[in-house]
Amino acid sequence: MSTVQRPAVTAVLAAALLLAAGCSSGSGGHPAAGRSAGSPPAASAEPSGSPSSPGPSAPPAKGAVAVVSTLTEGLKSPWGLAALPDGDLLVSSRDEGTITRVDGESGAKTVIGSVPGVAPAGEGGLLGLAVSPAYASDHLVYAYFTTESDNRIARMLYDERRPAGQQLGAPDTVLRGIPKGTVHNGGRIAFGPDKMLYAGTGETGDTGLAQDEDSLGGKILRMTPDGQPVHGNPSADSVVYSYGHRNVQGLAWDADKRLWAAEFGQNTWDELNLIEPGKNYGWPNTEGKGGRTGFVDPVAQWRTSDASPSGIAVAEGSVWVAGLRGERLWRVPLAGAAPSAAPRPFLEGRYGRLRTVLAAGGDKVWLVTSETDGRGTPEAGDDRILRLEVK
Repeated sequence: MSTVQRPAVTAVLAAALLLAAGCSSGSGGHPAAGRSAGSPPAASAEPSGSPSSPGPSAPPAKGAVAVVSTLTEGLKSPWGLAALPDGDLLVSSRDEGTITRVDGESGAKTVIGSVPGVAPAGEGGLLGLAVSPAYASDHLVYAYFTTESDNRIARMLYDERRPAGQQLGAPDTVLRGIPKGTVHNGGRIAFGPDKMLYAGTGETGDTGLAQDEDSLGGKILRMTPDGQPVHGNPSADSVVYSYGHRNVQGLAWDADKRLWAAEFGQNTWDELNLIEPGKNYGWPNTEGKGGRTGFVDPVAQWRTSDASPSGIAVAEGSVWVAGLRGERLWRVPLAGAAPSAAPRPFLEGRYGRLRTVLAAGGDKVWLVTSETDGRGTPEAGDDRILRLEVK
């Protein structure tokens, strides 16, 4: 299928959308004026500290993004994305509470079922998806979703032999009691290289939760596939892995198994963090690079108008960050645990708000737009999954 570029939006509309923005995690879309894909980074995009000198394995400083095709269109409030072993994709609808299978070649869509108990409101609903590391034998799909009382993680048996729309088994809750709110519900889940399940949560607008180590809000969590604490967690009886987060919606690992996370700032700085167990990432005491004792500074940061980062992926030696309010895909090339060059934006304003990015092997990446989430400016065909080649 051919790619579709978004036409320019008038300055009046852009200004109105900016005025309507309540917080960086959900500010309205506003295509950047007059900047082409692959243009130099905005002055507000700053790496933390001095970038490492590029070594033999460092990716190129500038990089490139090519939109190869539009895999599928017409998705409603897409949020989570997970790949099945055969290359097909599962995508969640935040507001409809459904999971759809998308053929990885043709883009054909099949609703496989609804998740019972989803109560969409504000930024909550059916959010992140993950496929069991043992999917070939257990056929389990994991989902993070908002209910009337909390956010929780459940797993469901996916039986492809059943009729379309009825292929999901009853949810088996593995973790409940994650605080919920109209905003800042976090929601990204992913299995790490250790085959443990990780989740990014939000502090729901109650900033104190981020520093409360007894709360699951404003944290990155690490648990077994059954939802139990893992050996090596900071506390043996807790799934809390790191704390001091505002709203984590991006989780990904690099080739050396380091965990990276994207986090929404409030008014000043969005963050890309290198996650280490037991560390405090500062919210609400600091936002962006504070240089304060006891808090971990981000590896890279952006003005909230330039990013509002949701999903992230690691491909070709760089972290790729999907921006909602910023309506662009950021690239952060890595040399080990530090940037090897300044962050660089791509696809500015071409497809509207960008929600999720998923590595697909080698230089292939999937990118999900987010224009139908109530804060975008949807046009014919929205929302889409795009097939990218990156370097």
